Amino acid sequence: MDHPLVAQLPPPLPADRVVAINRPRGDLGSHRSYTWHGWTFDVPPGVFLPGATSRMIHQRVLDGDIDVRGRRYAAMGVGLGVEAVAAGLRGAREVYAVDVHADSVATAARHYARIVGDRPATRFVPVVADLFDGFPEGVRLDVVTFNPPAVSQPVSDDPDVVRNVCVGAALLETFFAQLADRDLLAPGAEVFVIVSNTADLRRILHAALDRGFTPHVHHRHDWGDGVVTLLFRLTREDA
Repeated sequence: MDHPLVAQLPPPLPADRVVAINRPRGDLGSHRSYTWHGWTFDVPPGVFLPGATSRMIHQRVLDGDIDVRGRRYAAMGVGLGVEAVAAGLRGAREVYAVDVHADSVATAARHYARIVGDRPATRFVPVVADLFDGFPEGVRLDVVTFNPPAVSQPVSDDPDVVRNVCVGAALLETFFAQLADRDLLAPGAEVFVIVSNTADLRRILHAALDRGFTPHVHHRHDWGDGVVTLLFRLTREDA
């Protein structure tokens, strides 16, 4: 029998609608700028420019709704580094800025050093890794956040666009498998993943359930255009 939450998921959008909503902008290969919470971030070519879904995570880390204070925190797919900056300012014990894209990790580290600086009680660790392939050995995390490129339809052949937008549900299957199989979560750990019905929500949720995660909808946002975004909070009893 399916988990009750599966039946509550919003219906998937038609493929043509998914493509139309996620049509890439033409400026990914250029230098850009991003401003949030009074901070201005330089955005080099190829680095993901945060949108409204990313800000759902950024704000919750900054205001403590996603509690990182005194905890080991991993910002998966860190991109520009906004949530890493927020976590440092909130007093995380360790901040792991993780991305498969080396330029993104370097950008996040640069912004962290400029805005947060050296804080004796917080350790910043830049990590270039394909999910957790390349993550430091022996670390057990208390909090993980991920705004994955889970769009279900290909929207471009450009590898930078694919990396930022439409890798698909298979990425989350590997993500949950690695968290569980590599014993990466400390007791009481929380994993926050944000996805919408432009992704294969049922496949993603089943991937989490199959690896022993208990999912909760931490936040639901209806954009009024057919797109519904869910921020899942996932826990695992044997972590």
